[in-house]
Amino acid sequence: MTNIDTPQRDVGTHIREWRQRRRMTQLDLALEAEISARHLSFVETGKAQPSRDMVLNLCDRLDVPLRERNTLLLAAGFAPVFPQRPLSDPAVKHARAAIELVLKGHEPYPALAIDRHWTMVSANRALAPLLDGVAPHLLAPPVNVLRLSLHPQGLAPRIANLPEWRTHIFERLRHQIGVTGDEQLAALLAELKAYPAGVSRTQPVPDRYGGFVVPLQLRTPGGLLSFFSTTTVLGTPVDVTLSELAIESFFPADDATAQAMRAMAEASARD
Repeated sequence: MTNIDTPQRDVGTHIREWRQRRRMTQLDLALEAEISARHLSFVETGKAQPSRDMVLNLCDRLDVPLRERNTLLLAAGFAPVFPQRPLSDPAVKHARAAIELVLKGHEPYPALAIDRHWTMVSANRALAPLLDGVAPHLLAPPVNVLRLSLHPQGLAPRIANLPEWRTHIFERLRHQIGVTGDEQLAALLAELKAYPAGVSRTQPVPDRYGGFVVPLQLRTPGGLLSFFSTTTVLGTPVDVTLSELAIESFFPADDATAQAMRAMAEASARD
């Protein structure tokens, strides 16, 4: 079942905005799409109406997310082609099962699945012990994991390198906003920036990862735990909901963290 808002702008305006977001000139896009720059100009100004195939071709070249591709098709007068089903739909049960398999397989280390707005869809058992002490309202569905991370009643007081982690989160959000143009993400970024910045309570983290990861350093009753994360997305999805899912997997950044997480899992299994 597809649930798409009726577009308020013409398709040419949408195409021009996505082209500018991708920092492409009309000539760049025309060459990529194998059409004339003059025809593209006519499409963007509303002097020419693109065909369905041309809309999809331009979306491919501009790497437009599936949700927005449906919006462009509607703006051009065509039916959307990418379905949008809830994860409870039987049609996506195999994809949901695969996500749960990945989450469970990552134990005893924490992992969670999120949607495009960083709302938690699912999580493995290793995450819950790390959330002790978080304010209940932040754990009430729908749970936004970035709000949970940076809110002063969330994990923020226990993040030893909060300023560094906060900057890392903001950079990821800014990049995501630039790619998607999502206004809800922009509002989330503004909210998170209003939270207290905090003071780093650890020595500067040694650059053991070549500068390409920022570890999450979390103070717990069992000591300081340090994680780095990876992001996994489904390959070649054709469903809007599935295309917007990602799995955040946290790996121990040192031996002490690995041992502590294994001990937590063993203690939980005995209870």
